[in-house]
This record gives sequence, structure tokens and C-alpha cells, in this order.
Amino acid sequence: MRPSMRRWSSRGGTFLAVVSLILGPCQQVFAQDVMKGSGPGRGGSNCRPVSDHDNEHKQDAGCWIMARVPQGEISQATVFWHVYSYASRPEAEAVKGPRGTVIEGLGKTWLLAIGEAGWRPAAGAVRVAEIGPLHVKPGEKYTAQYMVAVFTPGMTTPVHRHPGPEAWYTLSGEVCLETPNGKVVGRAGESTIVPAGPPMKLTATGTEKRRSLVLILHETSQPSGILASDWTPKGLCK
Repeated sequence: MRPSMRRWSSRGGTFLAVVSLILGPCQQVFAQDVMKGSGPGRGGSNCRPVSDHDNEHKQDAGCWIMARVPQGEISQATVFWHVYSYASRPEAEAVKGPRGTVIEGLGKTWLLAIGEAGWRPAAGAVRVAEIGPLHVKPGEKYTAQYMVAVFTPGMTTPVHRHPGPEAWYTLSGEVCLETPNGKVVGRAGESTIVPAGPPMKLTATGTEKRRSLVLILHETSQPSGILASDWTPKGLCK
């Protein structure tokens, strides 16, 4: 079934369907993980695993794979991505429960979880966003790939698609996403989602560095990102 563009509203911000962000795992088979444009002294950056996310590179432009978490078989047709912040990692780890994943990035400690609408961890967290609905295939096994992204203005991604929904929460900056249905601009404080399937190209726009938390909820049997050669962008994002 072909996804349709729709606009959602949520406590976490504005949801713009058919918008995605960034790239899949940091494997050689995913050449789409190279972002073109300005970068930290190398003309761009590859997605890197968290083991490389040391103090030297924390503010570099690029995308950082913080965790890959198998979700098992999802029985319902829609789920939500819950984003909370904590004062420290020990506090978040103490209350994350079986659903939560704790990461540190972009200057904060985050508790991230996939679940139904309204899910909440134990007390002590600051609720940042409830992002969804994310449409999945009931009975399919999924993996949540959590990332942080830092794009300087002008950076772009190759044309790609994902075998599962993608979402991100933008903390600062601005991004423009072109799809066959046109372009959508996401700004700081907004949550953005895209269903599985459509080809896309992302460009960091505006004048401020774009910083986002990212989720790719992909089918476990498939890679998180796939190059797309069946569509050519019109260059709407400038």
C-alpha cells in the first residue's frame, strides 16, 4: 500500500508524514551513509557506532549510532516513540524498565522507548516528546536503531528509503526533506516522522547547526537504510 502524506499533531510537536532523515547502519553495504557537504575537515562524515563517539567527535557534523535494540514481534499496527530526559545516566538506568534504552548525546541523558500511546517511565523524568503514530506490520519483528545527528547547513544525504518508519526530534537548527510529494521543513522543537517506503533526500538548511535525536524502526530482516535509484530530486531544498 502506498503511503500518503498526512500531517499529525502531538504533544511532542508537529508530525509531518513522508519525511525522514538520515541514514542506516554504518556498514560498507550502505554507501548512502555518506553525507555530502561541509564536514569536520573531511568534506563530510559517515555514520559511526557509539564506540567512536568520544569527546573528540561529540560536536562533529555527522550521524552517530547510539544503540540498536531488537523489539521482537510487534503485534499492533501502530506504536509510539517516547523521549524523556534525565539529569544523569544512573537515574535513567534505575527506572528504564524492560522497554527503555538509555543513551547520552547532544549534551543530555535520554531515555527512549517504543510502546503504546501514553506510556511513561517512573517519576523523575522530563517528558520531551511522544512521537507517532508509527505504522508497522503486525506480526513482523522490528529493530529500533537510535541515533544522534549533527548537520551543518548545506549537508545532504544521498537518495534513500527505509524498510520501516523513521522519526526524529530536532533540538536545534532546520532540515528540509524532499520526497516525490514535495518538500517539508522541520525546525527546532518539532517531531517529524515518515512511513516506510518513499525515497527521500535530506538537506540541512538555515544558518544554525541542526541537532536531532533519530529513530529508524526497521524490519529486523532488512537493513535499516537502502539506496534509492528510482527517483531523482528536483532540488527543492536549498
